[in-house]
Amino acid sequence: MENDQHQHPEHPAPKKTRSVLKAGLNVLIVCMLGAVCYFSYAFLAKSPAVPPPETAPARPAKVIQLDVLNGCGAKGVGVKFTSFLRTNGFDVVELKNYKTFNVAQTLVVDRVGDLALARRVAAALGVVEKNVVQQINQDYFVDVSVIIGADYPSLRVGH
Repeated sequence: MENDQHQHPEHPAPKKTRSVLKAGLNVLIVCMLGAVCYFSYAFLAKSPAVPPPETAPARPAKVIQLDVLNGCGAKGVGVKFTSFLRTNGFDVVELKNYKTFNVAQTLVVDRVGDLALARRVAAALGVVEKNVVQQINQDYFVDVSVIIGADYPSLRVGH
């Protein structure tokens, strides 16, 4: 009858069988953990945590092309403005007299529909915001026109 007792489900398996089963499960768990660690490392090593920097060169700020028009009649003031603007990174493509010499205040005129460009020029010259105007003209090949007024001595160029 003792043989029947070992095969009966109510009786536990011998200690040796349980320890072998435990050791097998421990080995299986360690192998699974090792596999999870390996694949996690492989995945993280492939995908960078920080995106790579852009390889395209940074676009420089738009060079503003402008013309300088003497609207006050003072000799040499157009050359002075042209020199000042070029020194400050603006591309003065033309210097000429305005149609009249009775302009009281210097105006900065947006010619292409981008007031931000005109405001940059005005800021460099010290022209007040109310004297930045928009007159889009498809016949002009400049972004901005500067019409020098009689107030030029009060601007940054006049010093």
